[in-house]
Amino acid sequence: MKTSKIPEAAVMRLAVYSRFLEQLQEQGHGTVSSCMIARGTGVTPAQVRKDLAYFGEFGTRGVGYDVEALSGHLKRILGLDRKWPTVLVGAGKLGSALALYEGFLTRGFHIVGVFDIDPDPVGNRFGQLDVLPMERLEEVIQRYGAQIGIITVPANAAQEVGERLVDAGVRAILNFSPYVLNLPEGIIVRHVDFTLHLETLTFNLVYKKEEFKTF
Repeated sequence: MKTSKIPEAAVMRLAVYSRFLEQLQEQGHGTVSSCMIARGTGVTPAQVRKDLAYFGEFGTRGVGYDVEALSGHLKRILGLDRKWPTVLVGAGKLGSALALYEGFLTRGFHIVGVFDIDPDPVGNRFGQLDVLPMERLEEVIQRYGAQIGIITVPANAAQEVGERLVDAGVRAILNFSPYVLNLPEGIIVRHVDFTLHLETLTFNLVYKKEEFKTF
């Protein structure tokens, strides 16, 4: 399987399918059709089948998909069958909210360290973690083997933080700062801007076209 040929949007949809299947499991469903997945996630049945086909053959024609089996397959594909030690840099309002978000742990993302470039929040406690000074960043990353970093610092500090994360061994970064990071080739970076998602909502509200409701 050549992941370079799989669209990013398809991977994002897989994550949505995975959550929907978990809901079906909780409700006691044993099987599910592509039509049911499509209705539950806002895409077409053809899109569901196409997305799954990137990763192999699932389900039985005329019967559908075994909910538990497909859920397990998607978790393995998404890497959610293991724990991911993660560090977070930026202990402001957004960073503190993310540090306390229980959904990370339930999905396998274990925040092992919270850091800040400002000495003021150092020592504050978020759940079971104390905010640490940046001098401890490399130590914690290497101790836990963290490959994922989350950045919630101001724009003027984001590039330096990104470089330090990479130098310490982080290979994937979720960047909430408004600064577009310039990091070495091979480092996976995803920029998160909430206003962009809001703008896609307003686009759909303006045009109300069904074909624009997929992603």
